[in-house]
Amino acid sequence: MNAEKTLNVEHDNTVMIASALSEVKISGRVDINHLMARARKERLKEKKINLVFFGLISALMLVVGIILSF
Repeated sequence: MNAEKTLNVEHDNTVMIASALSEVKISGRVDINHLMARARKERLKEKKINLVFFGLISALMLVVGIILSF
């Protein structure tokens, strides 16, 4: 009998979760401004990464040049 009650409680929780998920409505519309802002952020992030790599490579070339000049 105790196992049956536990089973029913678990079943009720899944029903409650399913009903909560059905209440959340997903809109089919997409805001172009949000997409453009996200694309700008990604592009800015890529530019920063490229600038860091360029700086590291330049610094490495400078150090190697200084070492080879002696």
